[in-house]
Amino acid sequence: MTTTAPPPAPPAPVRYRDVLTAPHVARLLAGAVIGHLPVAMAPLAILLAVRADHGSLSLAGTLAAVYGLTAALGQPALGRLLDRRGHTTTLTLSTACSTAAFTALALLHPAGQPAAAAAVTALAGVSTPPLEAALRVLWPHVLRRADARRAALALDGCAQECVFIAGPLLVLVLNNCSSPGTVLGATALTGLAGVALFLSADPARCWTPAPRTAATWLGPLHAPGPRALAAAFLGTGIALGALNVIALAAAERHHAGYLATLIPAALAVGSLTGGLLYGRRLWPGQPPAQLRSTAAGILLGLLLVLPDPSPAWAVLAATVPGLFLAPFLITAFTALDHLAPDGTLGEASAWLIACLGLGQSAGTALTGAAAAYGHTAATGIALTGAALAVAVLTLTRRHLTPRTAHHP
Repeated sequence: MTTTAPPPAPPAPVRYRDVLTAPHVARLLAGAVIGHLPVAMAPLAILLAVRADHGSLSLAGTLAAVYGLTAALGQPALGRLLDRRGHTTTLTLSTACSTAAFTALALLHPAGQPAAAAAVTALAGVSTPPLEAALRVLWPHVLRRADARRAALALDGCAQECVFIAGPLLVLVLNNCSSPGTVLGATALTGLAGVALFLSADPARCWTPAPRTAATWLGPLHAPGPRALAAAFLGTGIALGALNVIALAAAERHHAGYLATLIPAALAVGSLTGGLLYGRRLWPGQPPAQLRSTAAGILLGLLLVLPDPSPAWAVLAATVPGLFLAPFLITAFTALDHLAPDGTLGEASAWLIACLGLGQSAGTALTGAAAAYGHTAATGIALTGAALAVAVLTLTRRHLTPRTAHHP
C-alpha cells in the first residue's frame, strides 16, 4: 500500500516587520527616503530664497517649476547610467552635481541674477540622484519572495508619501530657525547624507548591471509593456496635479484656506492606508486586471469630487482615490520587474517616475487654465487624466502580462 505525501504547506504570510528586519532592507529604505527629501524640500526652499532676496513671485514660481520639470526629465538618463555603470558611479556623480548646484544657489542672489539662478536650479533638478530607481532594481536581489517584494514596495511607496509631508515641514522649521540660504544648504546636505547611507549597504555597492537586450535609443520604452505603463503613469500624474489646483480653488470658493493643504494631505493619507493594506498579502488576478481595477478605483474616487462637496466631505472624498493610488503604483512596479527588457529595469523605473512627475506638472498647468471656466471644467481635467490611464491599461492589457521572470 502506498501513501501519498501531503502537499507542502503554503509559506506564511509576510509581515512588514519581517521585511524591515531582513538584511540591508532598513538601511536601503532609510537612505532612499532621506536622500529623496530634497525633492520635496527644494521647491519651497527656492520660493523662500527668492522672496527673501526681494524677487518677484513670478520669478520664484518659475524657478520652482524649472526645478520640478528638470528633476523629472533627468531621471531616465540617470536611470540608463544606473543600468550601465551601477549604483556607486551614478549616485556619486549625480549627488556631487546636485550638492554643488544647491550650494551655489544658496550663495547666489536670484533676484539680481535670474539667468544664473535658473541655470543652477536646472542643474540641481536634472542631477537629482535616481534613488527610487536605484532602490527598486535592488528589491529582487535583496528579497527573494514575491510577497516580500510587494511588501517592500508598499513600504517604499508609503515612505515616499511621508517624504512629501515631512519635506515642506522641515523647510518651514529650518527657515524659522535660520535663513533661506541655510535651508538650501541643508537641502544639499540632506541629499548627500541619504545617498551616503544608501551606498553604505552592501547590495548597493556590489550590484552588477545585467547585459542589456534593448539597444535602441528608446531603451525600455521600445518594449510595449513599459511603454503602456509610462502612458498610464502620465495620465495618473495629470489627475494628481489637477487635484492640487482643485483643492486651492475649493479653498478660495469656500473661504476655507485649510482645504488647499488638507485635500492633498487626505489623498496622501488614503494612499498610505491603501498601500499598507494592499502590500500585506498577494491578491488574486493577473497584473493587467489588478492595474485596471486600481486605476478604475482612482477614477471612481475622483468622481466624488465632481459635485463640489462641502469642505468636510471634500477632505473625506479625497481619501478615496488615495486608497487606490498606492496599490496602483505597487502593482505597476511589481509588473515592471518582468516587463522591462533585461538590463533596463533602472531606466524603466525612472521613466515611470518621470512620467508621473511630468503628468503632475501638466495637470497643474491645464487645470489652472481650466479653473477660470468653473469647478466642472477643472475636475474634468482630473477625470480625463484618470480615464486616460484606464483606457491605456485596457487597450494594452495583452502587453502587460508577464511572460517570464527576469529576476529570481
